[in-house]
Amino acid sequence: MTEGEQARLVAWSTELRRAHGRLREALEVTRAAVRSGTSADAAPRDLLLYCHGFCAALTGHHEGEDRELFPAIAAAHPELRTTLRQLEQDHAMIAHLLSQMLAAAGTLPDQLDPHLDGIAAIMESHFRHEETALLSVLETLALDADPEQVLGPL
Repeated sequence: MTEGEQARLVAWSTELRRAHGRLREALEVTRAAVRSGTSADAAPRDLLLYCHGFCAALTGHHEGEDRELFPAIAAAHPELRTTLRQLEQDHAMIAHLLSQMLAAAGTLPDQLDPHLDGIAAIMESHFRHEETALLSVLETLALDADPEQVLGPL
């Protein structure tokens, strides 16, 4: 394996860490918007845009993993299929929580903090599990794909 090939392979673990960092930052921006956007003079439409943007970013990240990354890992490492199924179940649970938050953002913006707290807890647990289980695998995964298609915009 050439040095360039190894650098590209290691990049998948780096890309995943970057994507998780970006999503953590997006959550914090959304939380700040919720804190400032629940006052009487705040525009609920702006708040909904923050929530929608965060939800779209996290959903896109998980859909890319389910569509491209996890099948590639399962093919190269069949022993991780149970772990991958658990991570996919997390994705489904997070998607459900995101849809509940979006529904609340449209009607009860002052009720968003508990939704964000729940999403943050599950998201952080999921990211830590994913990083613990997959980062070393991603350092050797040969996946010829666009990182933005697999993990979301970087």
